[in-house]
Amino acid sequence: MPRSQNKVASHRRRKRILANAKGYWGARSKVLTIAKHHIDKGLQYAYRDRKTKKRTFRQLWITRINAAARLHGTTYSRLIAGLDRKEVDINRKILADLAVSNPEAFAEVVKFALA
Repeated sequence: MPRSQNKVASHRRRKRILANAKGYWGARSKVLTIAKHHIDKGLQYAYRDRKTKKRTFRQLWITRINAAARLHGTTYSRLIAGLDRKEVDINRKILADLAVSNPEAFAEVVKFALA
């Protein structure tokens, strides 16, 4: 009796791998074994960078808050310490957005925190 290879499933699996490698350069998108390795590596980068993205955005928000705070004669650390003392729970994302889109409201927050 001949050996069954289940060609449909294996063909579908290879097709899926090569479809995921679409857009890769050279053999990375053409050769199955190479494409497999590069897809795995790409997924590792994606997992790692989902975490890194959060870090990067927090750095951006802190930089924006610091720049806006310095326009009002204080620093980021003094502003955050003042907000903590007044027990104001406003996160850095919202504070940075206020600093960029609504400078008047940010000035009020700074004035309140330092009063």
